[in-house]
Amino acid sequence: MACSPWLRRLAPGAAGAGAAVVVCFPHAGGGAGAFRPLAKALAGATEGARPEVRAVRYPGRHDRAAEERTEDLRALAAGAHQALAPLAGRPLTLLGHSMGALVAYEVTRLLEQQGHDPVRLIVSSAWAPSRVRGGTVHLRDDEGLVEEIRRTQGTDPRLLEYPELLAMALPVLRGDYKAVETYRHRPGPPLRTPVTALVGDADPLVAVEDAAAWRAHTAGDFRMRIFPGGDHFALRAHWPELAEQLAEGARPTASHRQ
Repeated sequence: MACSPWLRRLAPGAAGAGAAVVVCFPHAGGGAGAFRPLAKALAGATEGARPEVRAVRYPGRHDRAAEERTEDLRALAAGAHQALAPLAGRPLTLLGHSMGALVAYEVTRLLEQQGHDPVRLIVSSAWAPSRVRGGTVHLRDDEGLVEEIRRTQGTDPRLLEYPELLAMALPVLRGDYKAVETYRHRPGPPLRTPVTALVGDADPLVAVEDAAAWRAHTAGDFRMRIFPGGDHFALRAHWPELAEQLAEGARPTASHRQ
């Protein structure tokens, strides 16, 4: 299989062409490395229940820094969807955090249009598509963006101590916020794919009711988990239990709709 710049393999999975794959979509300003703890947590799963873990790499940052950034969320989804084409026949679980959840949702729509329904869409700390209200963070000056970094706690605070690194990170963050804040949901039938929504009850960006509204976006099974005291990155404290659930879903007896 040709290697796509859009995907990084974080962990091998069980052997076999039909083995399960978890595809991870990073948050605004984030990269594939954000999901290394999940890959590490899955390493302890038994061979037959170990899904392969891949993470999406958005253009214009990290090892794709030389490429032009994409500041349109549907364009990000289209690129990721194209990269997933060789995996479409395998059981796919899509996992997106914050901005990544919206990208994963649009990718799920594209996959379903081609008859390749994912096993499940897991959305973490994300507004339901119909609840995205826009915003003006991407129009702020650099100090305003730094303020947002501090508020959401999504970036290593040590980055703020190095002006050179910060100068490289801020345009990426601004572009990602633009992608989210200019996104508008296009009406259509609900997903067939089951959805799980994860959210912290102390998330400063996503209210519990905004996460619960994902229920309206699937005709399949809907589950929700609220993390008490969890902030916008509450998932970081729950990688092991998520890994256990993913491993259970990857067992050979798990059903997969084609």
